Amino acid sequence: MNKKLRKAVIAGNWKMNKTPAEAKELIEGIKPLVKDADCGVVVCVPYIDLAVALEATKGTNIGVGAENCHWEKSGAFTGEISADMLSAIGVQYVIIGHSERRTYFGETDITVNKRVRAALDNGLTVILCVGEYLEQREQGITAELVAMQTKIALGGVSEDELKKIILAYEPVWAIGTGKTAPSAQENEVCAVIRSTVKELYNAAAADAMTVQYGGSMNAKNANELLDQPDVDGGLIGGASLKPADFAEIVKAANR
Repeated sequence: MNKKLRKAVIAGNWKMNKTPAEAKELIEGIKPLVKDADCGVVVCVPYIDLAVALEATKGTNIGVGAENCHWEKSGAFTGEISADMLSAIGVQYVIIGHSERRTYFGETDITVNKRVRAALDNGLTVILCVGEYLEQREQGITAELVAMQTKIALGGVSEDELKKIILAYEPVWAIGTGKTAPSAQENEVCAVIRSTVKELYNAAAADAMTVQYGGSMNAKNANELLDQPDVDGGLIGGASLKPADFAEIVKAANR
C-alpha cells in the first residue's frame, strides 16, 4: 500500500449468501470491529439484502455495494437490476466484471464496459474486476490479458470519472480455493494494472488508482499481501462473512 498516494479499501463480496435477517446480524457484528478504520470499508451484498444493509450501516463508516447492475435503465431484462435503481435507494458501490459473472453468466469485456458506463452515469463507485484463469497464467499471458481487460473496461471513461473506479485484480484460479501465488507475483500484476492506467491516462491518475487484490485474501495472509506497494486493499469473499476475520483484514489495511 502507498497511503500517501491513494486510499486503501477493503470490500466484502458476500456473493449468494445471507438472508436479510442474517445480513443484519453480520453487519451488527462487523460494525464495532471496524468503527475506527481509516481505510475504506464496504460490504457488497445480494440485492435482497440491500435495504437491510443500508439501514444497518446508517451513520457508520461502512459503505454498501451491490454485486452487479445492468447497463440499461429499464426494459425486458428479467432478473436484472439497473444502476439507477441502486442509486435511488442509496447504494454507493457496485461490483462489475466479477469472474463468477464472466464464468457462469456470460459476462464479456464489452458488457463489463457497458455496465461500468451505466454505473458511473448514476453516481456509483465501481469495483471493476479483472483477472486470468489458471491456464492463462500457465501460458504466461497474464499481463497481456489483464491489460486488455482493463483497457476495454475503461473505454470511454474520462480521467475525472476514473476517481469513481476501484480496480480489483482477481486471479480466477485463486478465488474460493484458499490458494495464492507469492505476494510479490500478485503485486506484479497489480503493477501491470496500474501501468495500464498510466498508459491510458497519465502517471498522476495511475498513482491515485486504488488496486485491490481479490484472490483468497484472508486474516492470515492480509498483512503480507497489503505490504506490497501496488496492493491497496482487498475484495474479500469467504472471510467477509466472518466478522473477526474481516476485521483482521481491515486492521491490516490500517497499519
